[in-house]
Order: sequence, then structure tokens, then C-alpha cells
Amino acid sequence: MTLKKYIPNCITSMNALAGTIGVVFALQGRPDYAFICMLAASVFDFCDGLAARQLEAYSAMGKELDSLADMVSFGVLPAVMLIGTMQLKGVDSWTEVIPVFLAVMSALRLAKFNVDERQTMDFIGVATPTAAMICGSLCYFSLHSSALDSLVGSFWFLPAVAVVLGLLLVSEIPMFGMKVAKGHKLLDTKRIVFLCLAVAAILFVIIAGCNWSLAVLLIFTLYILENLALAAFRK
Repeated sequence: MTLKKYIPNCITSMNALAGTIGVVFALQGRPDYAFICMLAASVFDFCDGLAARQLEAYSAMGKELDSLADMVSFGVLPAVMLIGTMQLKGVDSWTEVIPVFLAVMSALRLAKFNVDERQTMDFIGVATPTAAMICGSLCYFSLHSSALDSLVGSFWFLPAVAVVLGLLLVSEIPMFGMKVAKGHKLLDTKRIVFLCLAVAAILFVIIAGCNWSLAVLLIFTLYILENLALAAFRK
């Protein structure tokens, strides 16, 4: 095996490393640093697949390693961040253990993805990075803005977010991906709509002078809402 065959796995390992460091920061009460680590992990998660395609370096080990890294960065990390944010906001309730549900559902989601041949270009159920980004950006934003204090500081809101996202992870709802198969149009209506919504969210955050993490939260939330609307329209 040539050296280039190891490159995607090295990048995937960086995903796991960033996620693990993020968990450490989250346990230390620094969800802001933890979210930066999550963003870094998402970059590595994107680059390992890109490298594997460009170098034609696919392997069974790489597929399993990718799921294990994603479990840390997009399963355990967002759950720990939600719990840590509740503690920072002074929530003293048994409900602070509920976000662990998100980590369990992430494990089920990743196992399902590995054996589900339907999920090539698009997804069935919300992808773990999407759910993680919503949780991570919500925690980061709540640390830098008081706009959502009444919700984030309640005993039920963040646990409810974890439960809803956890259920969406293992749902049968079709979710379009941003990869496009060869021979297909680069953009179709649903993707154009999503990009327009993303631009609108970014402009809103800039005009309103809000923290940048709100744009991340809005973009990924709008992505899920658009897919839910599409699923309802199909029915």
C-alpha cells in the first residue's frame, strides 16, 4: 500500500483528535472552545472523504474509523456541551442527563448509515454533523448573548432539543445532501432554496449585529425545516 492510501485515515484521525479535545474543553466549562474544536472536526470530516475520492484510497478500515471519529466529534461532544451549558446557566435538575440521549441516537444513526445502501448522495434521517452543529452553535451563542437565556436557562429546553434531534437522527425522513452525482445538475430547486435561505440568515445576523454563531444555528435549523417541509409536501 502506497503512502497516499494512509492520507484519508490520517485526516479522519484529526477529526477524532479535535472532537476529543472538544470534549475536554466542554468538561472544563468552555463550550466556546469546544465548538471551535467541533468546527475543526467538521472540516477534517469533509476533507477525509474528499481525499479518499481524489486519491481513490477507500478502505473498510477508513469507513469504520470515520464512524468512530464522528461518534466522538458529533455524538459525544454535542451531548456533553448541552449538559455543560445547562450547568453554566445554573440549571439544577435531573433533566440535565437527558442530552445523553443524543449521543446514543448518534451511535445508532452512524451504525445505520454504514449498512444502509440507500444513503449514497442523500440521507435518510438527519446526519450527525448537522445535529451536532445545531447543538454546538446554540451553546456557543448562549455563552456570548443573553437573547436566549430564558430558554437555555430553563430545565426543559436543551433536553428537548437533544430529544428532538436524536429522534430525527434515526428517522426515515429524506434529507438532501450537498454532494451531486456525476451527470446530475450541480444545483436543483431545493438546493437553490437552501442556499438562498443560508444567505438570508447570514445577512440577518450581520444586519442585526448578532454573534456569528447564530448564523450557523439558523443555517442548519433552516436546512432541517426545509427537508421536513419537503417530506410533508411529498406526502
